Amino acid sequence: MADSILFISGGELVLVMLLALLFFGAKAIPDIAKTLGKGLREFRKATNEIKREIDENTSDIKKDFNDIKENVRQKTDEFKHEIDEQTSEVEKGIDKVSEDFSEQTGEMNQNAGQTDSDVKKNPDPEKYSRATDKTSSKDTGKDSDEPFED
Repeated sequence: MADSILFISGGELVLVMLLALLFFGAKAIPDIAKTLGKGLREFRKATNEIKREIDENTSDIKKDFNDIKENVRQKTDEFKHEIDEQTSEVEKGIDKVSEDFSEQTGEMNQNAGQTDSDVKKNPDPEKYSRATDKTSSKDTGKDSDEPFED
């Protein structure tokens, strides 16, 4: 495939050159090649001209698009910055609540430990017992003066 041009193999290319030489003659071949070269040059020139005109006519659109793109990027950055600030404030609030919760649970554990040691020192059941519930025999079938069982 490396030796083919436009799906023409090497042997076919030689055959076409020989036919062109026989049909046009040896003196006409350089003129034909010169004309083909000028044609390709004009084609490239026209193509470049069209590309240049397209670029000139779309440059304003590209500029507007880039301005809009930059504006959107700035607004997005501002929005991200605001979200980061809000998130930071919320995280600080969560940390504060967590610290307060830890302090409160520490105090509660300390108080519970103190109460436990007080009970061990003075095991007076009346002082630490739960309130008794006196219910009628209609509700439970018996009167209860006993504390609730755990």
